[in-house]
Amino acid sequence: MMILGAIIGLMMIVYLFYTIIRPERF
Repeated sequence: MMILGAIIGLMMIVYLFYTIIRPERF
């Protein structure tokens, strides 16, 4: 489903942003 793929992609982007912005915090 396109919706599922969009949700997974968004979550991956958010996860990457969080890991890049605050790697110490995780």
